[in-house]
Amino acid sequence: MTPTALVLAAETQNPLLPATYDIVWSLVAIAIIAFFLVKYAVPRLTAVLDERAAKIEAGLTHAERAEQAAAEAEARIAEELTLARREAAEVRDNAQDEGKAIVAEARSKAQAEADRVTEGAARQIEADRQAAQISLRTDVGMLATDLAARIVGESVTDQALQSRVIDRFLDELETAPAPVREA
Repeated sequence: MTPTALVLAAETQNPLLPATYDIVWSLVAIAIIAFFLVKYAVPRLTAVLDERAAKIEAGLTHAERAEQAAAEAEARIAEELTLARREAAEVRDNAQDEGKAIVAEARSKAQAEADRVTEGAARQIEADRQAAQISLRTDVGMLATDLAARIVGESVTDQALQSRVIDRFLDELETAPAPVREA
C-alpha cells in the first residue's frame, strides 16, 4: 500500500471509533461476563441483600416490640407507684387515726385514774376529818368537864349532865364567828 492509500484509508476510518472486530469481540466478552454475573453473582448478591433487609426488618420489629414493652412497663410501674403511694397514704392515715385513738384512750384512762385517786383522797380526807372531829370532841369534852368541875368545885359524875355540858360547849364553839386574821 502506498502512502497515499494509507492516508485515504485512514481518512475513511474514524479515529474515535474502534475497529469492527474489536467491537464484536468486546460485545462477546461483555455478554459472557453478563451471563455469569446474571447467573451466579446477581442471585448471590440479591440473596445477601434480601437477608440483610430481613435482618434489618427483624431488628426494627424487635426494637418496636421492645419500645412497646418498655412503654407498657413504664405505664405499669407508674400505676404501681401511684397505687403504692395511695396505700402508703392510707397506712399513714390509719396509723395517725390509731395513734389518736391510743392517745384518747390513754387520756381517758389517765382521767379515770386521776378521778379515782381524787375520789379516794377526798374520802380519806373526809374520814380523817371525821376522826379528827370525833377525837377533838372527845378531848374538848373531857377538857370542858374538867374545867367545869374546877369552876364548880365538884366533879360532874352524871353522864347525862356531862354530855349536855359538852354538847352545849361545842355548839357554842361551832356557832361562834371565826376570828379574822390579818396578813
